[in-house]
Amino acid sequence: MMKMKRHIMFLVLIIIASSCKPKKVEVPATLGDIDVTSTVAIGGNSFAGYSDDALHLEGQEYSIPSIILDRMEESNQFNPFTLPYLSSSSNGINLNGDSKLILGYKTDCNNETSLSPIRKAVSGNVDDLNNWVYGTDGPFFNLSIPNLKFQELNDVGLGNPANGIGNYNPWFSRIASDQANSSILSDAVALNPTFLFLSIGQDDITDFAKSGTTGTALPSSVDFFNDLQEVATAFPNTQGVISIIPNVLLTPYFNTIPYNGLTLEADQAVTINNVFNPIGISFNVGDNGFLIEDLSEPFGVRKMVEGELVLLSIPLDSVKCFGMGSIVPIPDRYILTLDEITALNQTLFQYNNEISSYAATYNYALVDATAIYLSLQSGIVYNGVSISTEFVSGGAFSMDGLNLNPIGNALFANQYIKAINDKYNARIPLAPVTNYPGVYFP
Repeated sequence: MMKMKRHIMFLVLIIIASSCKPKKVEVPATLGDIDVTSTVAIGGNSFAGYSDDALHLEGQEYSIPSIILDRMEESNQFNPFTLPYLSSSSNGINLNGDSKLILGYKTDCNNETSLSPIRKAVSGNVDDLNNWVYGTDGPFFNLSIPNLKFQELNDVGLGNPANGIGNYNPWFSRIASDQANSSILSDAVALNPTFLFLSIGQDDITDFAKSGTTGTALPSSVDFFNDLQEVATAFPNTQGVISIIPNVLLTPYFNTIPYNGLTLEADQAVTINNVFNPIGISFNVGDNGFLIEDLSEPFGVRKMVEGELVLLSIPLDSVKCFGMGSIVPIPDRYILTLDEITALNQTLFQYNNEISSYAATYNYALVDATAIYLSLQSGIVYNGVSISTEFVSGGAFSMDGLNLNPIGNALFANQYIKAINDKYNARIPLAPVTNYPGVYFP
């Protein structure tokens, strides 16, 4: 009997304890102190939705500003935000006229077939690039364009085709209010923005890095400061959020092919050593650093060393079947040496110092974008899904290995949302990252 009483008392205590648990109170979304009367985005690839080496509709729909603004709309206080969408039937388009990349089957020079990035179509939708859409669908509050250089922000006529190929940006041409007489900043000013999303400088760093630093040298930090001041002058009293430039050298584009990917059998090592031993270069059986161009060396060639990077743009058939990286040195445009990496990181550090100072001076929310790349490099688990910087299998980057896919953009959007919430006393809900599209397997 006593034993039964103890059981009854125990059940009563459980019922009392469970009835005393605090109920979870759902806090409604709010934009806090943010003025969203006119919200404008200015940036490059990531803000425009460029991914899979092309601009295409899905990329635009899941660009970083689009994801953030979708979450803002849950507060029921947000005004419409127009974007220069491509057509739903488009295969995408880049400046070379190519369609977007997809994952498909490709046969290499050894007649081996495997999954690889391939073009969705023989060519891209050129009409999407050449049509001026401002007249029918503008004005656009997302003024972000692919391949935007920070020194182009205030360039009058940046969208003017009459300037000739290479002297104007076709992406701005299609959305400019006046192709010959407007700039990105002037079109933005005309929208009377009350809140700005800014992402400046990433395309500059990215393009220089993916050229193997053989392209036009990066502008100085003084130039970067001066161009940021032009933005400040254009929007003296505007709220906003700005991101530091993430370290693009952490992306799959620079980390998929190992520096020591030259694997030799015994007979191959003998053959190559017969050629290069006389100039002081030797190869071992097994893994070796690739042979690369280096004009600072007495014979203009050397082996790669740990820490140096092979770019994803390297023609792999030339490596597999035609001796590139072994008998034939890899050209400098496909390689980042230790010295080049150091110089890039120094410039990145200087630009990011200017961005941090800008945010502090003009009271912007500041986003630490590099933190996301670093966490992805180690790998993260989100709602049971593993996400990393691994090419294709990592799930965060698009098929070009350089620009994020919708899942990656959602991760970045959440960094923006956190910074905005902290700065402006807002409660914008985070994006459900794994609900967004990732890599499509055939």
